[in-house]
Amino acid sequence: MRARGAQVTDIVVLVVAADDGVMKQTVESIQHAKDAQVPVVLAINKCDKAEADPEKVKKELLAYDVVCEDYGGDVQAVHISALTGDNLMALAEATIALAEMLELKADPTGPVEGTVIESFTDKGRGPVTTAIIQRGTLRKGSILVAGKSWAKVRLMFDENGKTIHEACPSMPVGIVGWRDLPSAGDEILEVESEPRARAVVDWRKYEREQEKNKEDLKIIEEKRKEHQEAHQKAREKYGNMHWKERSFLKYQEKKEQKHLKSKEKEEGDSHILPIIIKGDVDGSVEAIVNIMDTYDASHECKLELVHFGVGDVSENDVNLAETFCGVIYGFNVNAGNVIQKSAAKKGVKIKLHKIIYHLIEDLQEELSSRLPCTVQEYPIGEASILATFSVTEGKKKVPVAGCRVQKGQLEKQKKFKLIRNGDVIWKGSLTSLKHHKDDVSVIKTGMDCGLSLSEEKIEFKVGDEIVCYEEKEVPAKTSWDPGF
Repeated sequence: MRARGAQVTDIVVLVVAADDGVMKQTVESIQHAKDAQVPVVLAINKCDKAEADPEKVKKELLAYDVVCEDYGGDVQAVHISALTGDNLMALAEATIALAEMLELKADPTGPVEGTVIESFTDKGRGPVTTAIIQRGTLRKGSILVAGKSWAKVRLMFDENGKTIHEACPSMPVGIVGWRDLPSAGDEILEVESEPRARAVVDWRKYEREQEKNKEDLKIIEEKRKEHQEAHQKAREKYGNMHWKERSFLKYQEKKEQKHLKSKEKEEGDSHILPIIIKGDVDGSVEAIVNIMDTYDASHECKLELVHFGVGDVSENDVNLAETFCGVIYGFNVNAGNVIQKSAAKKGVKIKLHKIIYHLIEDLQEELSSRLPCTVQEYPIGEASILATFSVTEGKKKVPVAGCRVQKGQLEKQKKFKLIRNGDVIWKGSLTSLKHHKDDVSVIKTGMDCGLSLSEEKIEFKVGDEIVCYEEKEVPAKTSWDPGF
């Protein structure tokens, strides 16, 4: 989203908090401005706070080749406070001065050109886009094309929601009249008539379809090649067999494959999270989907994006989620009472969020809940082996370790492990635990005891350690790190 903004604008106003200094997103914004080769005006915000340090911000920015005028560079720095309104006019004057110096001009005549900044669906108006006009003058009735959509402008409004009749270059404008919803970042072009607009859109759709067909054909060809190779190997494998042997072997393999598939299906159902994303505007949905693209923990739980779109959660979304046993995530959208009751009846989760970070955290928690619990060991006591001997039980000799508890306590009913030179050589349970000649269930710190293991073949050595522990199931956490 920042990259798109840098490409559209002529001057970037870089806002940095005077108390926080240069953050990760500041560095990202600087890089986008450099890539787009757009000049920067520095606005140091929150200068009204006691802990504000504008000079520190300027010094930190030197490391990223943003040199302010105070340090001999060409970047204007304005100390502002958005809260109190201090120096906001000075920031506007600095931006205008830079625009005049760069002689930024646009042609208000000729066909309209612009860029879609954001797009969303309004209940009363239908598909709506916010755009920046870069050339020409947009008027009511103009025919526009953007991406795979076109519009006859029915209504225009400014940043305050006030209806306007024309929009000149550099003006932000809301446009109503689109047949479909264009994507954020699409280029807007004016055409002479509706038939021409339809022809352009149809051609673009045809081109995209052809590209998709080529991609599909490539995948089909790869699959066909794999199938041919597998068939060739199978023929070589069964080539010298009698037909009865071949038939029996194939039957056994099919039976095994069927068993494996049913087993994989049982395991896979709980390790798949189908999701539906709904957002208020196209840019928000794009940002969330881009975060989904960073998902790299499919080996733990497969994340399937069933559907994404702009607008409130609908009955169709609930039906789709029910079909795929999925979860609906909404960002800055609503789900009416009727929809929520329907979802509850069908057992579909609807999770609505206003902050994108909270949505991703919720998704991480949902992914983690699909993972099997991990078993962790919690030590209860430790003992060191001071002597070894054997006792006769019936006709066999049982090795016994004479131990002293160094830490915690040994509980006969818990699990034990034998450690030698730092390596675990046995895990299991005890057959006996004695203090002197008495059978006991617990031996505490500092007490001596004799114990024997459930596995008689294990030999004790003086200096070995016996650890008493218990196992607890701990909810697993997904290893996916979205990067923020």
